Amino acid sequence: MLKIAVLGCGRIGRMHAENINSHQRATLVGVYDVVKEASRSVAQKLGVREFESAAEIFASAEVDAVLIATSTATHADFIEQAVAAGKPILCEKPIDLSLARVRCCAARIAGSDVPIMLGFVRRFDTGHRAVRQAIEAGQIGELHQVVITSRDPDIAPDAYIEVSGGIFRDMTIHDFDMARFILGEEIETVTAAGARLVSPALMERCDDWDTVSVLMTTASGKQCVIGNSRRAVYGYDQRVEAFGNEGMAISENRTESNLRLSRATFTDQAPPLQNFFIERYAQAFASEIDAFVNAVEKGVAPEVGFDDGEKALMLAEAALLSVREGRTVRMEELG
Repeated sequence: MLKIAVLGCGRIGRMHAENINSHQRATLVGVYDVVKEASRSVAQKLGVREFESAAEIFASAEVDAVLIATSTATHADFIEQAVAAGKPILCEKPIDLSLARVRCCAARIAGSDVPIMLGFVRRFDTGHRAVRQAIEAGQIGELHQVVITSRDPDIAPDAYIEVSGGIFRDMTIHDFDMARFILGEEIETVTAAGARLVSPALMERCDDWDTVSVLMTTASGKQCVIGNSRRAVYGYDQRVEAFGNEGMAISENRTESNLRLSRATFTDQAPPLQNFFIERYAQAFASEIDAFVNAVEKGVAPEVGFDDGEKALMLAEAALLSVREGRTVRMEELG
């Protein structure tokens, strides 16, 4: 049994702790959070130890591996500390909001064989993976275009937006990773547009955008288009489409049931979309834990690693530069 400790007991940390606790080949040995009420609540509910500090977790012989779900500003520090302690890591995205800090972290852990997995959970969604598998099996012929739609049900609280790092680093970063995952090639150019349509005053104050579109191309000419909004009144909108010269593969939204109701005044009425990311990607989060456990057990590199986290952040920086300067950015500009 892989003995895992969770750092961070907010909403996503609690969910991860519960998934580890129910995994057949992993054991949740304890949790930690700077907010003691949060860690105590999770520890008591799941019957595990409440660690007093992150340092105590890294020093503990009881802990084989760690899951980092703390605030973004702590991720790089905790990755470095976990590597120094020889403990495999599953870390929520992003590694950091600063590309320079990510590269500093990469330099500090260079040469280590400690497994590091990044929490790009959408790779583990069965629908999204099926799209990639259809491409790999040649079912849509030669891939030409990828279209990714990702819209939140409502904008996050002001306090969160103000420290989020902006829509590209916070929200679109999942889609940047999904683009690389589906395309199967590295991206060469990025062109982005941003608008302040949902909460103009807040976006102006934060120098951010709540509605964005991104067009990316690979060296071979494949295209990916990403559409994001901070508010979709109809629910959490998550779709991936791959178009090829012989067909198309689509991963659609999910609802609470497959019911479709038709009457004299309407047709094909469906239940609402699932509420938000924990509900929509519940299966993917469980599969992510399983993939991490498998990688550690087998001594192989995780499917999505530190390098993927750095490349997704590079795409976010390219998109930000594109919006601010009103031009197409070549990825080679970011080094």
